[in-house]
Amino acid sequence: MPIAAVPAYLGENFGSASPGMRFGMYLRLWGVNSRTGELHWTKENKVSALAEAARINANDKAVMAALYVRQHRMFKSCPPESGLLLDAVTTAPFTTGLGNEHPLENGFAFLNPYGLPYLPGSGVKGVLRQAARELARGEWGDSSGWGDAEITALFGREGEPGDTLHQRGALIFWDVIPQIKGDALQVEIMTPHQSHYYQQKSDRNAGGSVSPHDSGQPLPITFLSVPPGSGFAFFVLCDCMLLRRTAPELMQNDKWKELLISAFEHAFTWCGFGAKTSVGYGAMREDQQKKGERRKEEEARQEELRRREESAAREKEIAMMDPVDREIARYLDARPDKNQPEINALINGLKSNAWSEDLVVAIAERLKARMQAEKRWKEKSEKKNPGKDRDYVRTQEVMKYLSKSRSESR
Repeated sequence: MPIAAVPAYLGENFGSASPGMRFGMYLRLWGVNSRTGELHWTKENKVSALAEAARINANDKAVMAALYVRQHRMFKSCPPESGLLLDAVTTAPFTTGLGNEHPLENGFAFLNPYGLPYLPGSGVKGVLRQAARELARGEWGDSSGWGDAEITALFGREGEPGDTLHQRGALIFWDVIPQIKGDALQVEIMTPHQSHYYQQKSDRNAGGSVSPHDSGQPLPITFLSVPPGSGFAFFVLCDCMLLRRTAPELMQNDKWKELLISAFEHAFTWCGFGAKTSVGYGAMREDQQKKGERRKEEEARQEELRRREESAAREKEIAMMDPVDREIARYLDARPDKNQPEINALINGLKSNAWSEDLVVAIAERLKARMQAEKRWKEKSEKKNPGKDRDYVRTQEVMKYLSKSRSESR
């Protein structure tokens, strides 16, 4: 049974460790000689070792979700005009960090200290800059508004070697934490058939030749990847103050966001993210379901802003009224049944003891004046059943409060 090259007191159960730890420190590649019992290094165990390292446990899932929530909350704390969030789903395996040193020759990028796969923000920036350059050249049809000036303003410009004049771009790209589909990373295999040629090693089967030939021995090489269907959330922030100085036209109507979205669309289809993109790895598409959810969130945010603006304007209008009309307006605005006639609502307010004694008298006087102006004031009812005469009943209610206040004043 293969074991990890770690002290014995750590035990043999590494199921609760992160994928990064199982791929690194706890990788089970050491074997035991069945005859002598000695430990020795072997690559024959690499398939089982990678399969164990690729597992995603419940804690890994929870950490992935928590990191996404943390990023999302930080993003929402920024002004809306300074941020862009785009959700994507992988349509092909994604891999990165293959050049990292590792006993299996191919490494993988894990984010410390969480031990989870990630795509560095610098890698996102590099891919999008290349996508913007391809669009700006016009070789793919419409440039989508990209040009050298836009690339410099958003991504920056690095001078020639030895040049001290550089320009910082306005965009800031966050690291991406994939939300991995399923319970494991994928173990991929590439099989170079001309390894002796690539490594310039003499091949005895070809008379010591290092030239490529059909009799070369295939050498399967395994590596890790994030499976298709996994979610990627791209968070991008813009230094609006810098962009207003370098390219103010890109701030108008969120022009910089339109440009960046077109670069993302091009990169998803034609560039890819991570390693081995030339053979199809790292291809993505925008997550339409999440896009719809974001649109609803934005509509809700806009509606909340509109409601707050209307409320502020109403408060300003109420503040200009005299104290009595101010209390009347606030009471009417807060009543649950907005369709109730105003006079009925105010009379119910008098009954509910919503106001102080002084306000009750003042509001009753305002009610009398309004009813008289609308010719609804009736001190006598000509109907056989006065209880069905609404205006008469309302008049009696108001007179009750007016007569009460007069008797108390005596």
